[in-house]
Amino acid sequence: MNTQFDKLFINGEWLDGSSENTIPNQNPFDHAEIGSIKAANKEDLDKAYHSAQEAQKSWANELPQTKRAIMEKAVSVVEENKDLIIDWLIKESGSTYMKAAGEVTVSINSMKEAATYPYRMEGKILPSQVPGKENRVYRAPLGVVGIISPWNFPFHLAVRSIATALATGNGVVVKPATHTPVTGGLLFASIFEEAGLPKGLLNVVVGKGSEIGDDIVTHPIPRLISFTGSTEVGRRIGELAGKNLKKTALELGGNNVFIVLDDADLDQAVESALFGKFYHQGQICMSINRIMVQQGMYDTFVDAFVSRVKELHVGDPSDKKTHIGPLIDQNQVDRILKDIESSKELGAEVVLGGNAERNLLYPTVLTHVTNSMPIAKNEIFGPVAAIIPFDDEEEAVRLANEHPYGLSGAVHSSSIERATNVAHQVETGMIHINDEPVNDEPHMPFGGEKDSGLGRFNGEWALEEFTTVKWVAVQHKRRDYGPFIDKR
Repeated sequence: MNTQFDKLFINGEWLDGSSENTIPNQNPFDHAEIGSIKAANKEDLDKAYHSAQEAQKSWANELPQTKRAIMEKAVSVVEENKDLIIDWLIKESGSTYMKAAGEVTVSINSMKEAATYPYRMEGKILPSQVPGKENRVYRAPLGVVGIISPWNFPFHLAVRSIATALATGNGVVVKPATHTPVTGGLLFASIFEEAGLPKGLLNVVVGKGSEIGDDIVTHPIPRLISFTGSTEVGRRIGELAGKNLKKTALELGGNNVFIVLDDADLDQAVESALFGKFYHQGQICMSINRIMVQQGMYDTFVDAFVSRVKELHVGDPSDKKTHIGPLIDQNQVDRILKDIESSKELGAEVVLGGNAERNLLYPTVLTHVTNSMPIAKNEIFGPVAAIIPFDDEEEAVRLANEHPYGLSGAVHSSSIERATNVAHQVETGMIHINDEPVNDEPHMPFGGEKDSGLGRFNGEWALEEFTTVKWVAVQHKRRDYGPFIDKR
């Protein structure tokens, strides 16, 4: 398996980009340079898309056992190189060891699910209203898929689209986030090269958004654009794709609620909140953004939660004892500190943290937060817990739905029926009872509502996103067209 990740991967070849720009690759913890890549330009992107289009023609008709064998081999390559991938996730994305190891595991599970897709390209035979006719529906690949991967869970959030697209017979072009060109893109070129994927099917172009960002969407070849990232960028991609009549699969921002009702198990709720808020420094689309606690339990919950947050270890993500590593860059730290200060001016109280050292933002807890404060309105994407009190279930639901996001969430109560009733009223694509919102299973529909995106990933729902259907009608008997045809 190739481990030199300083080039693009186009049509089965490792090539220097043709742009005048270079993409530096920097460790977010110690700011050490871990590599640089000559960036792609529009000509490189065009070559990548044409390579994928040409290779896809024969791949679409490849036997299912051949596709499955390559997917299974790719799983083996990942398993054999798990330590290498973990190391790259730590040094490139600031992942703690626990998060990096967990990300590789969930990625392997996604790849195993995708390996089943070649045998799940099901069609149907349906009755017809016309005598002697048979209606057939065939499922087929879309053709070529453009994938734009994020920096927070770069390996998993790239592979869930890459593996699905390839397993369903498509060609692929990947543009990884410039913060994570290796873990969000180039690693997969090496993995699938080792697995024996035919040349041209998977291409990775590392480039600046300002140079190729729009073109990866507007290029005439791809039929689907799969993107995970911010709502702002997702809107732009949706707009460009819509103008060009392309499908989109968009997993966007979240403002996820964690609702604690007054009959909840306190220890369970605190432990769930701790994980759901601070896993990967809160840099997860599913992370808790607002912890909403019913008045009768509010003070007790805050005391117990703050006590546990104080135990978290902050520092070098390569140290296996570390719970909280660095944010991806200084801009993220500055943005969050600004929201904290603005919320303090509106009456929020910082009871823990609120300070940073370079890219390390210490775990922070704010109380007396209202839904209108910046720390509650904006997606935090960092290790800051905003705790909001509420009076009753009706108010909890109203507050939960007040903001235009709807990705994930959680409700805690000793009554499953009570919690489920609240969960049904929260406008979100996913929600979990007596658990935290950071959940992803490869066979379950993953995606959001409202400003949190379009479409669903995983399982049969991903099959629907990454394929199309064709109606083929067979007229077995000569059809009588009635008076339209002169029978003289």
